[in-house]
Amino acid sequence: MNSEIFNLFVQGVKAFNSRKYYSAHEYFEDIWTNHHLDDRLFVQALIQLSVAYFHITNFNKNGAIGLFNKSISKLDSYKNRTEIVTNINDVIELAHQSLAHIKSIESMDKFKWELAPNLDLNEKLIDRV
Repeated sequence: MNSEIFNLFVQGVKAFNSRKYYSAHEYFEDIWTNHHLDDRLFVQALIQLSVAYFHITNFNKNGAIGLFNKSISKLDSYKNRTEIVTNINDVIELAHQSLAHIKSIESMDKFKWELAPNLDLNEKLIDRV
């Protein structure tokens, strides 16, 4: 990961962890659209996860469900892969729980935000940039 991509990724992680999901999506989208990556699927999964949580904030239940399904189908293949996000297993599990919870509630304002994960960036990446 070169320094430009890394800086965009860090900004995306910071925005995601601050629950600024639309901004997180924009940073991850910039990486996905404008840079060559060996593993584009992971970045695409993060874009979709960001938008899924963003849809909760604008009360778009169907949009959230759709994006969680898309994201989770990609994220599941990253179980135990901690090269970039060290808590990826927690992120995946919380995405599954968030999806199940959304399906169980009538109104998006009832969403339990404690189900929204943070992304813990692997500090070893910093040394490689």
